Formats: sequence, structure tokens, C-alpha cells
Amino acid sequence: MSTNRLRTLGEKTVGPGNPVYVTGEIGINHNGELENAFALIDAAAEAGCDAVKFQKRTPEVCTPRDQWEIERDTPWGRMTYIDYRHRVEFDEEGYHAIDEHCAKRGIDWFASPWDVESVAFLEKFGVPAYKVASASLTDDELLRAMRSTGRTVILSTGMSTPRQIRHAVEVLGSANIVLCHATSTYPAKAGELNLRMIHTLQNEFPNVPIGYSGHETGLQTSLAAVALGACFVERHITLDRAMWGSDQAASVEPGGLQRLVRDIRTIEESLGDGVKKVYDSELKPMEKLRRVKGVVAEAEEADREPVTV
Repeated sequence: MSTNRLRTLGEKTVGPGNPVYVTGEIGINHNGELENAFALIDAAAEAGCDAVKFQKRTPEVCTPRDQWEIERDTPWGRMTYIDYRHRVEFDEEGYHAIDEHCAKRGIDWFASPWDVESVAFLEKFGVPAYKVASASLTDDELLRAMRSTGRTVILSTGMSTPRQIRHAVEVLGSANIVLCHATSTYPAKAGELNLRMIHTLQNEFPNVPIGYSGHETGLQTSLAAVALGACFVERHITLDRAMWGSDQAASVEPGGLQRLVRDIRTIEESLGDGVKKVYDSELKPMEKLRRVKGVVAEAEEADREPVTV
């Protein structure tokens, strides 16, 4: 297996020939509550995920100025949009608590920084990777900031054209990235998932590992992505799909997450190496059920017989 298509995330290797790297995307489904974040970390660890992922924003940078004072109803009462954006962000103390909890549970964590200041913030924690959200794929300044850290960068390609994807790869450099096919609707329709894009990306970027970031409901299509060769899988996770928040409905609850990871491991074990062989476990059924050996089989048996002089 060529090492050109392998990447390092923490102590694990991502790429063909390695176990699928499964990430539970917490995002902002914690609703600004550390207890929710801890419960989601626990659910991901118990399911066997390799990592959880958050989203980090500097609200004043990421929120358009004309939206700051717009009021909206929230679970914490009516508040301005800028206050809401602050309400669902964790500060440095909060992320130290998250870092400690993940270490205790033996699971990695990283985040999607949505602005350059958030990259500098996350650098304090030595995260194993950064994730470029699909919405940020065209932000060259942000991409350069992530590249400058030297860490692995995972790039989601939703809502983007082939030309935009190629440009983002040029800005990031192909040597230390993972590309993820994605469709950025929440939830995404099955008819718009276009999973064959996994093969398209594999062919266009032969030295880059290709993954899948799913926003659909259900598990089948994420499992199909693994069967098509995705070596990194990310799904939004939630404690309850009925919880308040825009991403909850397209997220996987703890029970579904356990089934997803279990089935991914079964699929990757079943894919094999593509070399046809007769397994030892088939010999007895063959002896019992095959009535005619066939000319080729007889010739193969003759080849195996010792030659005497």
C-alpha cells in the first residue's frame, strides 16, 4: 500500500488498508451545555468512535454585522442573535474540561474552526487535526491558517464545484489532507447524496485519502460509503433528535451510533483484499458438494503432487 495516501490523526493512521476512522460530529448539538458535551463524548466512546468533533467560532467574526441585533426565541428565552452565538460557544475553560474528559474516555477530539482566531484558539490544545467545514472551503485565509499549523486537515466538499475543490486542495497542499465527499443539506435526501463521487475523488486525487461526511437520516448510505472505499466517516451525533437546534434532525442518536460503528467494522472486515482464494473452511463443503472436479481442478491437483524420478 502506497504511503502517499496515508495520513496521521493522533496515534492512528487514516487511509486505504487501515480501519475506517469514525468521527462523531458533536458540532453545536451540545447547545452550550458541558453536561451535554460530556454525554455525547461518552456515547461516542462507548460506540467505538475514534474521535468527536466540535465547531469553534468567534461570533463577532462569523456573524454578519446586520444580524447581530436580530432577536430570536431560544430555549434560554428571547435573545439577540449575537448573544445566542456566544451562548453556544465554549470558552477556554470549557475546552480544557472537554480535553480532560476525552482523555479520560480514551477518545480524540478536534474541531472545525470557522475563522483564523479560532485556529489560534484551538492550537492551545494540540488537536490531532482540523476540519474545514464545507461552508469554509472558499475561505483561502482560513485554509492557509490551518495549513500553517502542520496538522492534518480534513476538507469537506459540500456545496462546492469541482473547480472550487481543486483550488482548495492547491491552497492546502495535497500532502497532508483528507478529502470528504458531502452534500450540505440537513437532512440530505438519498437522491442527492451521489455516493459515486467517492470514486470520482479517488480518481482525481490519487494521493489523497477520501472520506465521507454524511448529513442524511438513517445509516444505510453511510455504510454504503464505506463499501465504496471511504476511509474516514463523519456523522452528526445527538442525545435526542427532537432536541432544539438546526442539526439535531440530521444526527444519529447513541443507539444508532453503536450500530453504525459495529456495521462499519463488519463491512471493512468483509471487503478483503480482492484476491480470489479457496479458504480452508470451504474444503469440507467442496468435498461434500462438488460432484465434478473439472479439468482445471484436476490439473491443479496434479501440480501439487510431488514429482518422482
